[in-house]
Amino acid sequence: MKTLEASVLADGLTFGEGPRWHENKLWISDMHANRILTCDLSGNLEEITQVPGRPSGLGWLPDGRLLYVSMLDSSLYTFANGKSELYADLGPYCGGDPNDMVVDRQGRAYVGNFGYDMLAGEEARPADLVLVGLDQKPRIVASDLQFPNGTVITPDDSTLIIAETFGTKLTAFDIDPSTGDLSGRRTFADLGERTPDGICLDAEGCIWVSCFVNGEYVRVQEGGEITHLIDAGSHAAVACMLGGEDGRTLFLLTSDTDVERLTKGESACRVETVEAPAPSAGLP
Repeated sequence: MKTLEASVLADGLTFGEGPRWHENKLWISDMHANRILTCDLSGNLEEITQVPGRPSGLGWLPDGRLLYVSMLDSSLYTFANGKSELYADLGPYCGGDPNDMVVDRQGRAYVGNFGYDMLAGEEARPADLVLVGLDQKPRIVASDLQFPNGTVITPDDSTLIIAETFGTKLTAFDIDPSTGDLSGRRTFADLGERTPDGICLDAEGCIWVSCFVNGEYVRVQEGGEITHLIDAGSHAAVACMLGGEDGRTLFLLTSDTDVERLTKGESACRVETVEAPAPSAGLP
């Protein structure tokens, strides 16, 4: 296992989530600052829009509109030409706040949720994965997930892999190309005591995993072997995304937070980078 060291690209965020590389910039949901912003390769931050309902997962529809999760009102919105519009109401399908999301090439959005009110101290419960198709109608495509979180789709569009944070594993499903339905559930990698949050996929079939509680990022092969590790020090390892000019820049969102400070909006987050051994692949 190789150890890599990251360097700080930008700071001044409150709590960054859902990073996506799009149009030569890193897009970020600064969740507890209620805004979506971008970060360029020089570390310049630009606010795109305010999201009073607390933004999380990001993606794009085939027509170029930004699609984002609004957590507090359990909804999906589009954003274009300076205006947000309601796309889908997820409330009846979510046991807790909706969070991360991946949008496939057809524009179908797979959205996870907490499964319960974590910040209110409720007892943890399994959650469902919701699919919102181009008809804008949500439906459940997977159940009994232990806090579904970061999600990727392989380059051939055949497999969806999702982080089960409290299940401490990555779980894979086969994707029906015509309907988007999921089947063939299996473990892609058992992470032991590591708690996966955001994830991204590289061209060698490995997944970079942000291990929130453990304060580290690991690159894991199918089956669970870890090839690389990045120590986030005293920071929480929140999310990661491959991008940059050649797809080999690994962007890391790290936060100096705990749950109590997070609920008060007192956390601080930064964007770090490191050169990865393989470029990005698949989605997001």
